[in-house]
Amino acid sequence: MTRGGQGLARVAVVVRAGAAPLWWLGVAAAGIGVLVPGLTGRRIGVLAGAALFLVTAAAVAYAGRGRYRALARQAARAGKHDVLQDRAVTVRNWRRAHRWWLLLAFLAGLGTAFAAPAAGGLLLAGGGAGLWLKAAWIGRLEQDGELLLWVRVDWLRAGAGRPAGKGVKAYRATGVAAGDAAPGGSRRRVAAPA
Repeated sequence: MTRGGQGLARVAVVVRAGAAPLWWLGVAAAGIGVLVPGLTGRRIGVLAGAALFLVTAAAVAYAGRGRYRALARQAARAGKHDVLQDRAVTVRNWRRAHRWWLLLAFLAGLGTAFAAPAAGGLLLAGGGAGLWLKAAWIGRLEQDGELLLWVRVDWLRAGAGRPAGKGVKAYRATGVAAGDAAPGGSRRRVAAPA
């Protein structure tokens, strides 16, 4: 970065980056796990998994909201020399940094099927659903403030990839037209030419 500029990644994109892998790995682990009779039997395993899905989704969606709000309130405007990271680059970097954790989570989800079929996979899927809900909540926070929230890439690395971790001291803010991701971190829909 030149002249004191920083690399910035969208907060909502970082949160959303783990949602799809957790969801699909969880669905796959639950689908495979339901084929195993397990110690508890399929019916109990699936019911326990459904309860774990709901509890995990709610816990992940609501965790840390106070910290996100506090950082959003104190967000300073991004400088003209700051570099806004593309959505695809942010997602790729997060998934690459967490690939081994995702693999271990998938294997653990499969392993729990021998005790309670599908429960571990549904727990993972609940984590993915919770991250989607949290990203959508951040999107509403951005729309209410009419700004987009960004986090410094070096602070993100220091905070183990968590955009509200201890290594993150502040957010930066831009207008809603900045970057290539819509509020909430989804792909920005480009209007078709007339």
